[in-house]
Amino acid sequence: MASLRDLKTTIRRNMLLGMWAAEKLGLVGQDAERYAEALAMDTIDPERNDVFSKIRNDFNAASVVQSDEQILRVMNELILQAGSQMPATQGGVLDTAAVTLARNLTSR
Repeated sequence: MASLRDLKTTIRRNMLLGMWAAEKLGLVGQDAERYAEALAMDTIDPERNDVFSKIRNDFNAASVVQSDEQILRVMNELILQAGSQMPATQGGVLDTAAVTLARNLTSR
């Protein structure tokens, strides 16, 4: 089982990934933020946590040209970026974000 830190890193990566994908899809402002938040929330839902397939399907539907390798490269770059952004101490904004995402998911 993944540690809480790993989960938070993945949630952060998926937020960043969602913003990247939103830009490719032509989404801006609140639409881009909603897309990224939904992708991050999917991290903690076992039935919807395949963010690669979600992005691949969204790109295909919108005729966005990105190879699987390009998407995977961005995912790998962003997991490293997200990991480096994680605080060394417990608590803080990312813990709050993880709890908020979990609450939002269960209230759907």
